[in-house]
Amino acid sequence: MGKIIAIANQKGGVGKTTTTINLAASLAALEFRTLIIDADPQANATSGLGFNPKEVENSIYECMVDDIRPRDIIIETNFPNLNLLPSHIDLVGAEIEMINLPKREEKMKESLKDVKDMYDFIIIDCSPSLGLIVINSLTAADSVIVPVQCEYFALEGLGKLLNTIKIIQQRLNPALTIEGILLTMYDLRVRLSNQVVHEVTTHFKNMVFQTLIPRNIRLSESPSYGVPALSQDADSKGAISYLNLAREILIKNGKLGVDN
Repeated sequence: MGKIIAIANQKGGVGKTTTTINLAASLAALEFRTLIIDADPQANATSGLGFNPKEVENSIYECMVDDIRPRDIIIETNFPNLNLLPSHIDLVGAEIEMINLPKREEKMKESLKDVKDMYDFIIIDCSPSLGLIVINSLTAADSVIVPVQCEYFALEGLGKLLNTIKIIQQRLNPALTIEGILLTMYDLRVRLSNQVVHEVTTHFKNMVFQTLIPRNIRLSESPSYGVPALSQDADSKGAISYLNLAREILIKNGKLGVDN
C-alpha cells in the first residue's frame, strides 16, 4: 500500500506545487513508484509537468463527482516512475457539486482506494484554501507536509491550518499525521530567513524537516519547461535539496537506511 502525503497550506506562494513536483520526482528518481495528484483548480502541477490543463478530458474532479476510476485517467510523465492524476478548471465547481453528496469529505479517499496499491507514494498538491477539496485531500492522506516560506509572514495562518488538521484528525481521519513542516525559499544571506528558521524550529522542534529548500533559479525555471528541476539540472541546489528531503522522508518511514 502506498503512502499518501498531502502538501497543504492555505497561504499561497509558499512552494506547495514546487514541493509536490520536485519531491515526487526525487522519490521517483530513487526508484519508488510515485503518483502526483493535482488537486488544485489552478492545475499548476499539471502544467509544471508539461501537460496542458485545457486538453485534459478527465481529472481528479471526475473521480470525485462522477466516480470515474483514477487508474483509467492516470497519465505517464516523461520522468521514470512518476505518474500524474491531472486537474483542470472544472475542479472549481466540485465543491459546489459535492455539497449535497453523502460523505462528501471522503470522496477523494474512496477514489484513491483504486490506486493506492499501485504506488509507493502518492503526493497531493492542495489548493491555497481550507475548502472542501483540501478537506478531502487531508481525509484521504496518511500524512501532511506543511511548506512554510522563510519570509516575514511565515507563521501567518499556520495555527489555523494546524487547527484544521486537528479537527480532521478528530472527526474524519484519526490516522492523519504531520509528516513535517518544510522551510522553503531559504536564503542564507538574508537575516530574516535565518530568523524564521530559528523561530520555526524553536517553536515546532522535531516537526521541522532538517532539509531547507533554498531560493533557486532552477526551481523557478523548471515549470516553464514542463519538467522537475532534477531533469533540468540535477546538480542545482534546488534539485539536490529535494533529493535530500526525499531521503529524509524515506529514512523516517523506514524505507531507506541512514547510510544510503
